Amino acid sequence: MTDRIAAPTRWSTFLEELRAERRACDAPRPLRALAEEFAGRVLALLFPQFAHPSRLGEAGVDEEAAHVEALLRAAITPIVSDVEQVVATFLDRLPDVRASLQLDAEAILSGDPAAESLEEVIVAYPGFLATAVHRVAHELYRLGVPVFPRLLSEWSHGETGIDIHPGAVLGASFAIDHGTGVVIGETSIIGDRVRLYQGVTLGAHAVSKKLANQKRHPTLGNDVVVYANATILGGTTKIGDGSIIGGNVWMTSSVPPRSVVQFSSRVEQRPTDDGLEFHI
Repeated sequence: MTDRIAAPTRWSTFLEELRAERRACDAPRPLRALAEEFAGRVLALLFPQFAHPSRLGEAGVDEEAAHVEALLRAAITPIVSDVEQVVATFLDRLPDVRASLQLDAEAILSGDPAAESLEEVIVAYPGFLATAVHRVAHELYRLGVPVFPRLLSEWSHGETGIDIHPGAVLGASFAIDHGTGVVIGETSIIGDRVRLYQGVTLGAHAVSKKLANQKRHPTLGNDVVVYANATILGGTTKIGDGSIIGGNVWMTSSVPPRSVVQFSSRVEQRPTDDGLEFHI
């Protein structure tokens, strides 16, 4: 006679724990999906290059505006106390966001010989997409909206490989060239007319919850260029105006204006027979 299989007690208990958690959680919102749709709708409202073909006409502006307002209200209603004030303030700031993004697109176009038009920059450059979503997310961050700005940034991160925390402050005419692997930490402050290349990290010296309310990431002055894979760390680290930071540089201290910091590679001539051999 076959013994009856005992009910998996641990499994049953686990399922009951999940049911209890859902009973306590009042209709969780699909925030990730809302963030993705909101990002797309904001871009479509601000720039026709992102609009659906059926909404390219004049009426499409009102349609996109209505969607943006409704999506934002749906996303923040359970987590923000004064929803209507936040929505109204955010919408009032969108003209400034669009003006900033036009300057960003012009900065990318003027600094990249491969870029042929503003339209190409707006629709095809990952640096512009990441900056556009960041400027939107940053306004919500400034308004004290929790979680949702970070989800916008993470959607952009997934699309572009560029990770900008919504708390970072970007100056005017900001340009990211190529962009893959760029990381800009929460308390970074970036001046006007700054250009970053791929792989640049503006990070913290250390990762500790004790530092949550401190400035942990560097400050870049105006007209700074940071080349590929440079790493600049620390909340007290300041890069002076007009400085150039070379590729692969590792920095944890400040430099004065108009500095040039380079990673130096020493070149030595090999002896005729040193026993070294490489196979690729």
